[in-house]
Amino acid sequence: MSCRAKYTIAIEDCRKRVRGRGFAAVGHSGGMNTTSEHDRDLAAKLRSLSIEPAAFKTEPPDRQARRRVIPGAILALVATASLAVALLYRPETLERIETVLAGLISKDEITISVDGTDRPAASPIRALPSDTPTKRGLPTREVTGSGYVVAPDIATVFSKYEGRIVAVEVEAGDRVVPGQVLVRLDDAGARFALQGAEIARQSAELALAAKTIELGQARSSLKRTERLAGRDAMSAQTLEEAKTAFDAAENAALQARQDVAKADLDIDRAREQVEALTVRAPISGTVTRLTAHVGDTVLSREDSVRENENLLAIADMATMVIDADVAEANIALMRSGLRGEAVLDGFPDRPFAVEVSKIAPMISREKGTVTLRLSLSSPPSDMRPAMAARIRLLVGEAGDSTDHQQGAER
Repeated sequence: MSCRAKYTIAIEDCRKRVRGRGFAAVGHSGGMNTTSEHDRDLAAKLRSLSIEPAAFKTEPPDRQARRRVIPGAILALVATASLAVALLYRPETLERIETVLAGLISKDEITISVDGTDRPAASPIRALPSDTPTKRGLPTREVTGSGYVVAPDIATVFSKYEGRIVAVEVEAGDRVVPGQVLVRLDDAGARFALQGAEIARQSAELALAAKTIELGQARSSLKRTERLAGRDAMSAQTLEEAKTAFDAAENAALQARQDVAKADLDIDRAREQVEALTVRAPISGTVTRLTAHVGDTVLSREDSVRENENLLAIADMATMVIDADVAEANIALMRSGLRGEAVLDGFPDRPFAVEVSKIAPMISREKGTVTLRLSLSSPPSDMRPAMAARIRLLVGEAGDSTDHQQGAER
């Protein structure tokens, strides 16, 4: 038995005792109310200790007010949940959730029980499963690599013939055009050879003139002999000798002409060697390296190439590219036209766009990389060849499929 029940029984027992004493007093006095002052005080105390419901009437709270307050609280809670969802999903998903809330949440979803307690109806909003597809694009993959700035159109200048440098007409960084004089050399042997060829040609011309005169005499002698032989005034043997002499003179004249032609060729060769001592620019561009100095003796081109002793280098800065290496594991993702960005170590705060133009046909066995040639878009104006560069290419499956589809349609 609980404490409350025991307390109630004790109170009832005291009340019965008070009533009994009152009845006894009435019977003893002949029906008169002879209740003592002590009994009245005891009865008043018992009434104050009673735990029975009070006599006054309690009014329940207004149900209409509760119906108005509770839906408002539920809507505020749902709005807060929608804001949290908006932070995690894209705007399209947020609009869909707001549409569901607007169509499904109403006053009818809050039910009031008969006993005055509120019970919210089952919520129609369910959490999106983790595998629910969204409108967001597929994640992209970032492929990085490193390489160097390269000038494809670059010319390394050598001296064709041996000689001593007497003048250097350019400096590193100068812009040059085809045919512009770069370095002047001097070679006494080449100059003497040209003079000797010119003298030999003069001798050949004199010999040709002499042979031409002899040929004319032989022709005249042959004609006279033929007239006399026609009159039977000259023997057949004499006529035969005249023909032989003419043929010999004609051959000698032809040989003299060949000697003159050979002399002309020797002159051209000697002149070309002398002219080659003046080194000229083969292409237009910028002098990127200059190793020629006045007073140096340079070797011929064959020996210079073997010894790697060039005079200077010219690069066309307008057509520079980047040759970068990426891991061999990414070769399946590489294709021409793939875009990204590059940044030079010399200008880390000036990135620029790049595009894959070529993929090397060979893999580097030592490094395990494949080399990409990247065309540049708006690179730094003061970019120079051989500058170190880092690249970043963004490869997305969705983007790739779209590009392939467009390429197939074209």
